[in-house]
Amino acid sequence: MNIILLGPPGAGKGTQASRLVDERGMIQLSTGDMLRAAVKAGTPTGLKAKAVMEAGELVSDEIVSGIIGEALDDLKPETGVIFDGYPRTAAQAASLDVILSDRKRTLDHVIELEVDEDALVERITGRFTCAKCNEGYHDKFKQPKAAGVCDVCGSAEFKRRPDDNEETVRTRMTEYRAKTAPILPIYEARGLVRRVDGMADIEHVTQAIEAILDS
Repeated sequence: MNIILLGPPGAGKGTQASRLVDERGMIQLSTGDMLRAAVKAGTPTGLKAKAVMEAGELVSDEIVSGIIGEALDDLKPETGVIFDGYPRTAAQAASLDVILSDRKRTLDHVIELEVDEDALVERITGRFTCAKCNEGYHDKFKQPKAAGVCDVCGSAEFKRRPDDNEETVRTRMTEYRAKTAPILPIYEARGLVRRVDGMADIEHVTQAIEAILDS
């Protein structure tokens, strides 16, 4: 099972990918993580990427595709893969076709977590965590049982991510739409795109994704 998981920041993509990894033994291939790992490991493609990055240039589609290929070569053929953050362009989508075909793999599903932008802004800007144990809370949806005291460790110190603000969230949404716009029509034409309500609770989203994968 090879799938592409799409969704803007805050849609819950990371949570759902982690569940697929835990429950189905799939591997999540995140281009950013793989790029850093390839550079650190000194793989042939990693060395190319390092030279480009040290020159202050953007890593090319060719290098990103090479890193994807190297990662797949390290996996058993029966291991399912979740592509996260790739492809982002029509050229990368074409490269992925070749990468998969060369390894006798096929793309099974493209799953997009749909969100309501205003609700997503509320979800993200209200988040805060315990500064000591990192237990998550929300201004509206999950306040500590005792005001100002963490339910888990009893700490009275909390923190918020500096980029969890409305302007940043809406900018991320705009960037996401710009990046996915070129690739969605390609996969829609093949009948691969399925959409899930990313604003539903985590369990319902998981069940919806499971139903798609089992269909």
